[in-house]
Amino acid sequence: MTARRDAAGRDEPTPAALRAATARGLQEQFPGVRVWYGEATGSWWAMVPLRSGPRLLEAPTPQELREEIMSLRSRG
Repeated sequence: MTARRDAAGRDEPTPAALRAATARGLQEQFPGVRVWYGEATGSWWAMVPLRSGPRLLEAPTPQELREEIMSLRSRG
């Protein structure tokens, strides 16, 4: 299920749907990068392809993951 009803009877996205949308947004911003939320770890993850091989990143928030991806890509 991707929505639930709020007190006014309107559909409201579930936390899982919000996390999925956030991951899709990051993947659209960084083509080729795979992003997901780790349910078991509570962390955000990204697999970033680089010329030297893929790199796995972990961050506590999507914003911090975005910054890590940008930093890693700028270094090469």
